Amino acid sequence: MSEAMGQSRDQSGADSDDSASHAGLIEPRAHAESGELIEPGRALALADFAPPSLGAGERLLRMAYRLGVPGSTLAAPFRKPAKIRLLATVLNPLPGHKMAGTAIRAGHFLVHGIKAPIAQIDFAGAARMAPPLERAVHSFSWLADLEASAAREQVAPVAERILAAWLAANPSPPARPGKGPAWTVANAGMRELNWLVHAPLILSGNDKAQRGRVLAAMNDTARWLDKNVGRAEDLLAEVAGWCGIVAAGLLLPDGKPRRLFGEAGLIKALGELVGDDGGVLSRSPLGQMEAIALIVRLRACYSAVRRSPPAALEAILALLVPPLLALTHSDGSLGSWQGGWAVDAADLSALISASGVRTRPLRDVRQWGYQRVVAQKSILQFDAAPPPLAKHARSGCASTLAFELSHHGQRLVVNCGGAACAGGIIPVRLEQGLRATAAHSTLVLDDVNSTAILINGRIGSGVSEVEVDRRTIAGEKLSGATRLEGSHNGYVARYGLTHRRILILRDEGTELRGEDLLVPAGGKAKSGKVAFAIRFHLGPGVTARVSEDGQGAGLALPDGSYWQFRAGGQVTVEESIWADGQGRPQPIQQLVLQGLVSRGGGNFAWLLKKMG
Repeated sequence: MSEAMGQSRDQSGADSDDSASHAGLIEPRAHAESGELIEPGRALALADFAPPSLGAGERLLRMAYRLGVPGSTLAAPFRKPAKIRLLATVLNPLPGHKMAGTAIRAGHFLVHGIKAPIAQIDFAGAARMAPPLERAVHSFSWLADLEASAAREQVAPVAERILAAWLAANPSPPARPGKGPAWTVANAGMRELNWLVHAPLILSGNDKAQRGRVLAAMNDTARWLDKNVGRAEDLLAEVAGWCGIVAAGLLLPDGKPRRLFGEAGLIKALGELVGDDGGVLSRSPLGQMEAIALIVRLRACYSAVRRSPPAALEAILALLVPPLLALTHSDGSLGSWQGGWAVDAADLSALISASGVRTRPLRDVRQWGYQRVVAQKSILQFDAAPPPLAKHARSGCASTLAFELSHHGQRLVVNCGGAACAGGIIPVRLEQGLRATAAHSTLVLDDVNSTAILINGRIGSGVSEVEVDRRTIAGEKLSGATRLEGSHNGYVARYGLTHRRILILRDEGTELRGEDLLVPAGGKAKSGKVAFAIRFHLGPGVTARVSEDGQGAGLALPDGSYWQFRAGGQVTVEESIWADGQGRPQPIQQLVLQGLVSRGGGNFAWLLKKMG
């Protein structure tokens, strides 16, 4: 089957080049071309990691604990359970944001630009908050921000006061997950881990009764996770739950059975979360960062008790970093994919540094589905896979065959991004729109998403298979270039058309040639016409001016450089928005090439070139 697809792709590729050359924008194929077939991205293969090898005695401990025998009974069967205390102090490996911590000291949670008065927060969860604020409050991720804002003696009273209010509103765990936002497996697991990592902030006061309540809450949360981690909302939430369990096993008394139980569950969950090339199944760079951060914090807990983490944990961490780096632009910040935003280079650098992994970005992340091309000062990112399966998606986007382009630290073409931070300055009502195909730099038919966008971050039917071919070109007319060709079937069911996109980035990084083709599926063309729009969302600070003939635009960049866009049709300039490094909306412009196309198919070539 793969050979047949390869033959078909080569033939269609040749046809595409010929039709594009007629438009005067894509040059004929160069003399020499080398490439390899990339298998259709139907599903990510699962990485398989074995749990730590144990002796017979430890295997019995783990089995007995999984069956419900208390850890104190297994660890020391002939004495009373040990008093709850913390066995070590963890050195926080991931500093928070000083500005957000300063806002907390002033009485506000600061999340993606929105200030929420702490005094008005309903910690019990009866009055629901915006999703980003809800996650921050109930996961206690804000402890890192508070710690970064001032000396411990200044911020500890603030942390203790907020925690006391939270404990008063949540006196005991419910029987099952889902009884309020505080008791999802993701929030409970991250909360347990954050409590243990930032214990000096919440256990250094003189109130012994308060200290006792906090330690009891840590123990109760760990026991709740033991019973409910298997009911997690998704795989990443399950990983967070297992991390909380392992951390409690390391830092609370009589924890060896819990640690053994947790390590086996964590390695298994990570093996199911991560594909063979290291990408998480949600295809989200934010999910990738969260998985790395969880392991980094958990590893700090191992260091605190002078234990080495399982070798498989280090192997998975080393596997997670290169795909994430593949989505960095020339300014060091992230591309905007699957609901994410352009995470600041400083935040990303701090995470990678804390991971201890020294590696280069993956160029061709086949299973995760992103292609990366580096050409001198330019970086091209291309989404060459279907959206994630509905069960893995948190902010699933219909972004297939979209691209982003940056040059010399300046983003030139972007996606809007920011769906996952809707509820900050970006309104929640925009969340679904930011996940739509039109919010990405690709082709849209009839203003319909290539994959259905549902509520709560889920996605429906649409793109189920993507074919992609990557080649290196060398010849006379193109002195050197990388050619990417991809196609998807998201519009076949409704319109009978396959979308194929060709991108050719010259090795100098100053010219990107593209063509979008609509090809009748199965060779049978339908009658009638359908509206199309090819959108190019421009980077922040890029100013566009339509040319006199209406078939192009000049792009002035903040650094003073000038690029020209040309197309074989009428181009307009429209408004758009882009989520910046802190998840805040910024006004930008977009170029739109639009019109009507026959259901018999069509092709639209375009060129983006640096002038001077």
